[in-house]
Amino acid sequence: MEASEDEQHEGVDSLPEPELVSTSSGLSSILNTELTEDSRSSSGDNSFTSSSSGDILAILVPEAVAPMLLDPSPSGEDSTVMAAARQKCVGRNNKGVSWGSTSVIGRRREMEDAVAVVPGFMSRTCHHVGGCTAPGSRTSGEISPVHFFGVFDGHGGSQVAKFCAERMHEIIAEEWDKEAVDGYDWRRRWESTFSRGFERADNEGVTEAATPEMVGSTAVVAVLSGCQIIMSNCGDSRAILCRGTKTIPLTVDQKPDREDELMRIEGEGGKVINWNGARVFGVLAMSRAIGDRYLRPWIIPVPEITFMTRTDEDECLVLASDGLWDVMTNEEVGEAARRLLRRWRRSLMTDDLSPAQAVADNLTEIAYGRNSTDNISIIVVDLKSKRRRHQRQ
Repeated sequence: MEASEDEQHEGVDSLPEPELVSTSSGLSSILNTELTEDSRSSSGDNSFTSSSSGDILAILVPEAVAPMLLDPSPSGEDSTVMAAARQKCVGRNNKGVSWGSTSVIGRRREMEDAVAVVPGFMSRTCHHVGGCTAPGSRTSGEISPVHFFGVFDGHGGSQVAKFCAERMHEIIAEEWDKEAVDGYDWRRRWESTFSRGFERADNEGVTEAATPEMVGSTAVVAVLSGCQIIMSNCGDSRAILCRGTKTIPLTVDQKPDREDELMRIEGEGGKVINWNGARVFGVLAMSRAIGDRYLRPWIIPVPEITFMTRTDEDECLVLASDGLWDVMTNEEVGEAARRLLRRWRRSLMTDDLSPAQAVADNLTEIAYGRNSTDNISIIVVDLKSKRRRHQRQ
């Protein structure tokens, strides 16, 4: 008989601390969780709202299996190799993932946020993507979809955010293919891909979208493979991972008064002025963004990239604009997401609303009820929905 959700999560706090690999100096030391506070919920008028959800099945590309063959041990006693051959990629323990999103104008006059969900924006083997937790296994060599999720918070206009939502996934896929070099470390390949991709989006946003120099956007992007969550962040949108009872920050806001960012800006001859919060020259409340050409070299489109290896304890991934984070801490968002997901899985609800969509809707209601003054855009990815729901029915 299968243990209940609550029983399965007993003792989760005793698990080893997760390893979040950062590619930016000083970023790893900043990545930590905030103090937990009680969540408060309030309904409100969330007019001008768009929402969407869907299931992403872990479907293999037909007749495109390229298994990695291991040299057999002459003695037949290499238990380590044999064990690896029997493992599955973490994401293959589920039949797929589901997602839900909301994008609300809130109390702003204009909608400047944009979101993008592109299931299977690339199809590659887990070994090829990199960071496979079951190297040498059959699933490591099977071609499967890699998914793209992005939240883009525009300022000065919506042009850059909309351009990123429409084109960023294509640019990243193209840049990743360009970096195919034998022996190239997989992390370095993704770092180069995202750095070149964000720079390209910055340049093409001007030429293709005819974007004014005073328009820009944040960009928080997650690439989800069978074994890795690869994050690329530029600005103050944010992403967290709910793992068991823990809330793990996957990004750090790039604010002008962050010590390393302040040193960089002042080193380039810029100034950070406290005008309703720390702002570059008293104007922009973030230190990195796509667009904003009039504030170069102080505002740069250079992302910070992190890598998180997936585990079976992963509950969900939350990406959102600062319309959510301005009024809720990481821990509050994580706790609300976990509570609703587990409540949903314990029930036998069969309506069309997915658990991930229910979480996105609930977080939006909480943020609006706490008087968030900004647009609110949220993507929730349920990382184990298929397995749990099918087993319980």
